[in-house]
Amino acid sequence: MKAVILVHGGAGNDFDDRVEACRQGVERAARAGWQVLAGGGSALDAVEAAVRVMEDDPQFDAGHGSFLNANNEVEMDAMIMDGRELGYGAVAGLQRVANPIGVARLVMERTPHSLVVGAGAEQFARLMGVPVCPMEELVAGSGTHLLRPEDRVFRPDDAGDTVGAVALDASGALAAAVSTGGTAGKMPGRVGDSPLIGCGGYADNELGAAASTGHGEAMMKVVFSKTACDLMGGGMPPQQAAEAVLRLLERRLGYRQAGIILLSPSGEVGSAFNTHHMAHACIWGEGEMWIKD
Repeated sequence: MKAVILVHGGAGNDFDDRVEACRQGVERAARAGWQVLAGGGSALDAVEAAVRVMEDDPQFDAGHGSFLNANNEVEMDAMIMDGRELGYGAVAGLQRVANPIGVARLVMERTPHSLVVGAGAEQFARLMGVPVCPMEELVAGSGTHLLRPEDRVFRPDDAGDTVGAVALDASGALAAAVSTGGTAGKMPGRVGDSPLIGCGGYADNELGAAASTGHGEAMMKVVFSKTACDLMGGGMPPQQAAEAVLRLLERRLGYRQAGIILLSPSGEVGSAFNTHHMAHACIWGEGEMWIKD
């Protein structure tokens, strides 16, 4: 089985001036994930490594690039899923951890639970020895996409630069990971699609793997990522499945910003988005690579 890593840096209409920086960011993330796979590592390790790179990059709405909610606070969400036995872990409303994806994995591997939120998620992170940091270090605007007062007004049709990754390793295992700093100006406590199983991401060795980005309130209603994986499980190639789930979203709910990356159990890839940009990158085979936006 040939390994594959596919990552995205979020779908949106408002970052024409950051396209090249986003392309460079997803390239770095893909290379980090590929380094794991090329060394014989697992798909799970690869997607975590890729997402961590994007959480550390203030160009993206995750980790160090998170947006502020209506109370001028950061609340981050993340999920990770192991396609071998449907392992799943997630956090929501996490505030003072630079890499929420790592805490999501700890939830999956070190607790009997799947989703931990708010103060409980931070308490768990501290218990596990995860470093915490001042919230100010995570705020978007420290250099790359400074929030103006009008940017803190929640707009239901807007999407943040949620990041995600899917991978297939040499053993044939699939994994998916997603992380976000949320939508600018959101109500405190709001949770979007990103940490929810089957919505922001999904991985099942029998169906495929998906990582989504876009308008969470709409995508949750059609269980966006799981729907796409079910289409692949029914025999639809990943590219067709990606395009089909976008059409489904628009048919049922009208235009909503959205994008998705897909990976089949055999290593085929697909991607689709209905915004101006969605920087995404793929590495496979002997290290062949493409980057698209």
